[in-house]
Amino acid sequence: MKILSRSQWLALFAAIILTIACFMPWAQIGSIGLSLSGIDTTGTRYGKPAYNHFILTTLILVLTFIARIWAKRLNLLFGVLNLSWAIRNFILFGRCEAGDCPERQIGLYLALLASVILMLTILFPKMELKEETGQED
Repeated sequence: MKILSRSQWLALFAAIILTIACFMPWAQIGSIGLSLSGIDTTGTRYGKPAYNHFILTTLILVLTFIARIWAKRLNLLFGVLNLSWAIRNFILFGRCEAGDCPERQIGLYLALLASVILMLTILFPKMELKEETGQED
């Protein structure tokens, strides 16, 4: 039985935090009384941005537990997409529009922080590389 490395535990923890943060309030628009989360953006045209986080986080976790170099490289792609999506949400949910400036809530900060932690676990995986045993000419 293989024991998980520290980076795999951290990736799992960050994925759980990101999932929880998607259900928490992301922004509060006081003038019209809206509280927005990653799942519920009723009253806006933001869609449901948390679903992209769910898909990307699932892919990241699956690839984190595969000990192959191609998985680590593909994981880098999904990690960058997830982090850029979190940055996009942080900017989108905090910008002023038509004189209404929303107040960012804890869920938005946690989603961004968890995405950064996920990206760091992708950049520094614990993986042993095998040396090639070939003849040099």
